Amino acid sequence: MPQAVVVPVEHLSAMIFDTDGVITDTARIHAAAWKRAFDEFLRGRARRDGGRFRPFDMRSDYPRYVDGRSRLDGVRAFLGARGITLPEEAPQDDPGAATPASLGDRKDRYFLEHVRSYGVVAFPSTVALVRGLLDRGIGTAAVSASRNCATVLRASGAAGLFDVRVDGVDAARLRLPGKPDPALFLEAAARLRVPPERAGVVEDACPGVTAARHGGFGLVVGVDRDGRAAELYRQGADVVVSDLGELTLPEVPD
Repeated sequence: MPQAVVVPVEHLSAMIFDTDGVITDTARIHAAAWKRAFDEFLRGRARRDGGRFRPFDMRSDYPRYVDGRSRLDGVRAFLGARGITLPEEAPQDDPGAATPASLGDRKDRYFLEHVRSYGVVAFPSTVALVRGLLDRGIGTAAVSASRNCATVLRASGAAGLFDVRVDGVDAARLRLPGKPDPALFLEAAARLRVPPERAGVVEDACPGVTAARHGGFGLVVGVDRDGRAAELYRQGADVVVSDLGELTLPEVPD
């Protein structure tokens, strides 16, 4: 059984949590939606050009190119790795041509279809940790590159646990760059009125861990649910756990 890690709450005034894969069990839903969208595109391209269809790999392509990034950045990164560049806008003579935005929108439709049909589950260990932090006067924030963050948190029943939410809607409105830039986390810390060095970040994606480290946050916790602990450490995690149940909090003084 993994050894418990004590969260140094005496040095922290806030904890910032990534949403998909940390608060809610939705990373796998995102991966499946991306696979459906990308495979449709790649299959049609292979059929049209006479090339070989090589499907999107949820176990390797998703964490390497898409996880933790904004939709558009994820599309560009994955297709770029396949040597494919799409126009940012469909040409006038082919208005139905694929663009990064159209592929991202297609993936979004598939993701929301699943959420509406099957719901969303919050990890019980994360809920317990967040409640423990709130009991100790530690501020909490939920962060996501996704525009669907509010929908996901409401569907999971976890929305009321967080003092602050910063998501893809905010990123677009404020023109915040996506991870691995720390802008989303820094915005959350600013809304909590806490300097980065007094805040911790919990992330399951390598770009998010990199962002937290570059942002100067006081504690960076990596969550490894699929065997990427070494890479999370390389990107700057202070500690890596397989589940947030491995984190413990000091007793609340009487």
